[in-house]
Amino acid sequence: MERMAFDTAHLLAGGLVLVSFMMIYQDRLQALLNTFTLHAVVLSGAVAWQAWTQAAGHLYVTAAIALIFKAIIIPSALTRIVQRLGIHREVEQVVGTGLTMLTGMGLVALSIVLMLHVTSKATAFAREDLAFALSVVLLGLLMMVTRRNAVSQVVGFMSLENGLILAAAGARGMPLVVEISVAFSILVAFIVIGIFLFRIRERFDTVDVRALDSFRGERR
Repeated sequence: MERMAFDTAHLLAGGLVLVSFMMIYQDRLQALLNTFTLHAVVLSGAVAWQAWTQAAGHLYVTAAIALIFKAIIIPSALTRIVQRLGIHREVEQVVGTGLTMLTGMGLVALSIVLMLHVTSKATAFAREDLAFALSVVLLGLLMMVTRRNAVSQVVGFMSLENGLILAAAGARGMPLVVEISVAFSILVAFIVIGIFLFRIRERFDTVDVRALDSFRGERR
């Protein structure tokens, strides 16, 4: 039974890393948003499984928050923003997809080596979950720095935060008040980001962050 719990937890955490790679690979906004929805669903399943294995009822609240906010509300709102801004097009990248994927693989390898070394005194269950969580965080950062479109950068930020939730759940959870605070912080941040996107669109008639460089005079 313990072995099954161990294997299932790592299957779900590894699945989250895999979906992170799927997001990096996407080259259209709607496909990216659909993949982010899958990312949130897998996160919710991973946290719910941790709640069951740890007998930690408050983690079910975290799983529900991830499912409601990350898999339903935020993707739906981002889809409406994309439709209202009229930006149905390919996601522009700083570097090619192949190089980005290779860099992502390197970051995953680095995460595993680093976390297994730093947390050598922790249980194998916690160590490997934290390694997967750090991989998700770094892949989210990678998406943020390799995308020019502001919407895709928002998705990268949200996927990064998913990795932090996975880390907190794998490290024997976090207090319920922290989970609720995080959920409201995410909602407020999303509202601010939505306003920011509309302001960029209104001012520059695009959500390509290179327009900001041009405005500052960095591109002549």
